[in-house]
Amino acid sequence: MATGTEVVSDNGHGCCKKGPGYATPLEAMSGPRESLIYVTCVYSGTGIEKPDYLATVDIDPNSPTYSKVIHRLPMPNIGDELHHTGWNSCSSCHGDPSAARRYLILPSLISGRIYAIDTLKDPRAPSLHKVVEPADIINKTGLAYPHTSHCLASGDVMVSCLGDKDGNAKGNGFLLLDSEFNVKGRWEKPGHSPMFGYDFWYQPRHNIMISSSWGAPAAFTKGFNLQHVSDGLYGRHLNVYSWPNGELKQTLDLGDTGLLPLEIRFLHNPSKDTGFVGCALTSNMVRFFKTPDGSWSHEVAISVKPLKVQNWILPEMPGLVTDFLISLDDRFLYFVNWLHGDVRQYNIEDPKNPVLKGQVWVGGLIQKGSSVVVEGEDGKTWQCDVPEIQGHRLRGGPQMIQLSLDGKRLYITNSLFSTWDRQFYPELMEKGSHMLQIDVNTEKGGLAVNPNFFVDFAAEPDGPSLAHELRYPGGDCTSDIWI
Repeated sequence: MATGTEVVSDNGHGCCKKGPGYATPLEAMSGPRESLIYVTCVYSGTGIEKPDYLATVDIDPNSPTYSKVIHRLPMPNIGDELHHTGWNSCSSCHGDPSAARRYLILPSLISGRIYAIDTLKDPRAPSLHKVVEPADIINKTGLAYPHTSHCLASGDVMVSCLGDKDGNAKGNGFLLLDSEFNVKGRWEKPGHSPMFGYDFWYQPRHNIMISSSWGAPAAFTKGFNLQHVSDGLYGRHLNVYSWPNGELKQTLDLGDTGLLPLEIRFLHNPSKDTGFVGCALTSNMVRFFKTPDGSWSHEVAISVKPLKVQNWILPEMPGLVTDFLISLDDRFLYFVNWLHGDVRQYNIEDPKNPVLKGQVWVGGLIQKGSSVVVEGEDGKTWQCDVPEIQGHRLRGGPQMIQLSLDGKRLYITNSLFSTWDRQFYPELMEKGSHMLQIDVNTEKGGLAVNPNFFVDFAAEPDGPSLAHELRYPGGDCTSDIWI
């Protein structure tokens, strides 16, 4: 097995003539098995006055420290809310031998800081390389609340920002950092910023970048309030930009079936003109695609029906699709229902007609032992069976997911955002997160919980923490874009 150092520095092939990552998504599938994973861990909003940190977890089943946190890198500040992460370079730079996948980019959703973490010196114990201060970002761009970062083939790093310093959605846009993590400015052309921002994905062969829309930071940072949706403080649009020019070409209104479109992914094959977005509140997977006239359109591809429930804040409970990903061969799509508690696998070889192939329950509000019960159409009530793992009752709901390169292992954490965790799963504040691994049947389809893997963030040295996003040193299904 290649070590973490080999994965980062020479692509696992013992050849240094190429840049980072892999030439194609299918080549990536034959890369070395993952042995380490980095997890953002949050104390912000939990009542524990400690810095958020980056945890290194050993995921090598042959290791004596398998499924254990082997290193913690605390940030130098308190109150950041580490959230999503990205790399300084990825497979988009594969043709550039001077580039290296060395720095993990950690934007802080609340404080607005952006950390660059050196993972090359010691992949098992990353170190802080640089801090981009929010004052510098605001002074040069007016942007705040940084979220998604993607590396560009140019060597720059692009970060979506969800608002201005006051939390107004109209202040959102895209921050550009150069290869030394200096603030360059904004990516999009002046006047081409839509009302809401969140995630984004570019597809250079179609000269396109599409972004999604969560909501106004002034709203979502206070917790979820359904009235805020009616008040127009949450998004329901996809924004289509020319790439790399940054001109807003088209806005797709997803309507009432596409409320809170969060994670967005194109198919990995860069020649394809199709992708999906997970719409959290309406719990729909929406497919977007290019039409014959060159414009973009959309349709609902998968719907998760809300459940009629008793003993909850509303009479109906949405699934709340908060994360999804696509396998590198574009065969399978995986998503989570954070409130219901299930993880699903769909075959998308025909993207217009996804077929459910696997489903597993790993938490949620309707598990047996909960006060919340589902009322079926026949009037009978039910709750779902959720397994215990190594004697642990699963808490929270499945949230962030990451797939192994070969598509056979799915890793899952259960924290969404500290304020929303406190609102929907207050137990996470007391007991912290956990991390699971699900075995995937890639031939016939199917999901099964691995009983030998359980990372318990309840037992952390500074107290229970909230575990969020997941990254391998060698790249993964949600950070790499091919050109």
